Amino acid sequence: MSEFPTDVRYLATHEWARLEEDGTVTVGITDFAQDALGDVVYVELPEIDQTVSAGDEAGVVESVKAASDIYSPVTGTVCAINDALDDEPEKVNADPFGDGWFFKIEPEDSGELEDMLDAESYQEVCENED
Repeated sequence: MSEFPTDVRYLATHEWARLEEDGTVTVGITDFAQDALGDVVYVELPEIDQTVSAGDEAGVVESVKAASDIYSPVTGTVCAINDALDDEPEKVNADPFGDGWFFKIEPEDSGELEDMLDAESYQEVCENED
């Protein structure tokens, strides 16, 4: 059974975004996505200071089954990446909403998060894919 935390917003493409106290937005893939992918073996992350636009490809996650693009949920500048995933990509499977985060963005407009799905709406997307 997939987790659907209510403290994050979701894209239908299975990314999550959490607005942090410092105003940055942390991005990762959902529990549903990591479960569908299977064992994650590699993550390609954006560069720090890279500008990304909402909906643009910002990285790639590869598993033993498939490779999937990672899309940016908001427009802004990448301010941090999760270097730990270089050596331990399995963190994405073990803790997708915690230690398995991918990158952080300084958003141009954090209001873009309001355009994303809430947990209930995202859960409906997942149920329709099953």
